[in-house]
Amino acid sequence: MADGDTDIAYQNKDIFSKWMGETLKGKSFEAYGLDLPKIVRVEPTNLPTVEAYELRIDNLFMLEDGSWAIVDYESCYTKEDKVKYANYLVGVMKRCLIENGEFPRLRMIVIYTADIERGMTDDDVNMDSLGLHIYTSFLSELSGDEIYNTIDYKLKTGEPLSDKDCMQLMIFPLTYKARKMKQEAITKAIDLADRLQDDKMLTMILSGLLVFCDKVIDDESSMKIKERIRMTKVGRLFEEEKREAVEAERVEFDKERVSYIRRVMKKLNYTAEQAMEFLNINRDDFPKYAAML
Repeated sequence: MADGDTDIAYQNKDIFSKWMGETLKGKSFEAYGLDLPKIVRVEPTNLPTVEAYELRIDNLFMLEDGSWAIVDYESCYTKEDKVKYANYLVGVMKRCLIENGEFPRLRMIVIYTADIERGMTDDDVNMDSLGLHIYTSFLSELSGDEIYNTIDYKLKTGEPLSDKDCMQLMIFPLTYKARKMKQEAITKAIDLADRLQDDKMLTMILSGLLVFCDKVIDDESSMKIKERIRMTKVGRLFEEEKREAVEAERVEFDKERVSYIRRVMKKLNYTAEQAMEFLNINRDDFPKYAAML
């Protein structure tokens, strides 16, 4: 996939995240076993300071206490992932330094699918001058069957779903180990969500499934969810916004990068080339951005 197509794919994901984020305000990670401040808003993950070849941050949230929460989802554990997380943290640090002139409070959250159990990971890295603490959630400690049965019962009896129910339904497929069971759970989650009468809640949960299960969802299920969202009134508004956003995103992204380049040039007294190197911009794009300065 070309870089431009990759950007558009991530922009689409960011749009789903934005819609989901509107309904996540005021909710917490309690449903995943994490005692953290509530979510204030979802932030875009296409950080200009992250190099094109680096893995994209799964989710970025602003929390109630003013801290930032980077959330990643993993189905396996390797020590090398710590380097990836450090790169994520540095990317957000650079963004905040350029925008606000100061370093932010950062939390690195890793939510492990049922494939990984507590005791199989190491949450801390201590290298004297550099330390890294990871907030971990293990979905192996949640019962997917219990989540399904609870929500199914409430929908049958007309009992409203709690915030916890909604948050757990979004990650319900990740509580199973085998990929086949995850796919079956995605289908079950779509069927449960489809029984909701509230279009806004339906769109939130389906968007959450797309965002949170991005690494395991198959193309057929992804298309089914998107088509179901399009059928709702909220979804029709969503589609219009998505078309407009995708059309404008390339131009806006370039403008934003130029703004970052100018800030770095001014704050650090760098040349344009030095600023673009600092921001890890692809060298092939140097002429384009230099012409826009």
